[in-house]
Amino acid sequence: MTADEPTYLDGNAAAGAMREVFAVDITAATGQCAGCGDRGAFAEARLYVDAPGMVARCRRCDDVMVRVVSTPDSTYLDFRGLTYLRIRTPTT
Repeated sequence: MTADEPTYLDGNAAAGAMREVFAVDITAATGQCAGCGDRGAFAEARLYVDAPGMVARCRRCDDVMVRVVSTPDSTYLDFRGLTYLRIRTPTT
């Protein structure tokens, strides 16, 4: 490894931080729709549950923002309809 090469770890190094992120109330998170750019609280999205999973659509343009599908042994999360999802970290 040379000084010009970036230093990296494998994905296991994110376990602690991800545990903290996914242990919060996601409805209070804010995000931006990748389709129209609308920003707002996740709780304002239109949630459809009459499918094999849940689909959250933008309140403004109706684009799919989030998909969540649970199987007996896994949960699949698809956030590709968001440009970001901001989750406030609790203060200590």
